[in-house]
Amino acid sequence: MELHIQSHHWERRMPDWLAAAVAGFAGAALVIVLEFLWSIMVLNESPWRPTHKIAAMVMGPSALEQMSYFSFGIVATALVLHYVLGAIMGMILGAVIAPFRFDSSVGMEAVIGVAFGIVAYVWNFYVMTAVFPWFVSERGSGPLLANLLFGVVTAIVYGLLQRRRQDAIA
Repeated sequence: MELHIQSHHWERRMPDWLAAAVAGFAGAALVIVLEFLWSIMVLNESPWRPTHKIAAMVMGPSALEQMSYFSFGIVATALVLHYVLGAIMGMILGAVIAPFRFDSSVGMEAVIGVAFGIVAYVWNFYVMTAVFPWFVSERGSGPLLANLLFGVVTAIVYGLLQRRRQDAIA
């Protein structure tokens, strides 16, 4: 009997970009739903506050006015930006997973997803606040949990989609 241990050393292997983008989109969908629920159920705030803050990244600080009100333009801008950023982050995660074969098991994908979620949280709420200071108030356990879930869901969905596409090709 021969024992094969999965090695996670770097090798030239391209990610499945479509699977990565779709996985990031799926992770972003989960996060936006969690943001709405967190705002309503835990913070007892308007569910539109997160969308105003996200939209302000491209619309400017004027989007932060009247954050408790629904605005179709602001919500649409926020959702498009949120999903585009989710897809981009999914592709970054795919670029990390593929060359190191971190898609060898669901458990490994989950571990890499947690690590990615921590990095994403630090990037989003500590680095990017130099440009978008209105996100400083969002630091805390809720957004950290949302980023961890984003990482785990995105990594696992990427692994599933990538394996399914490989099986379909073979």
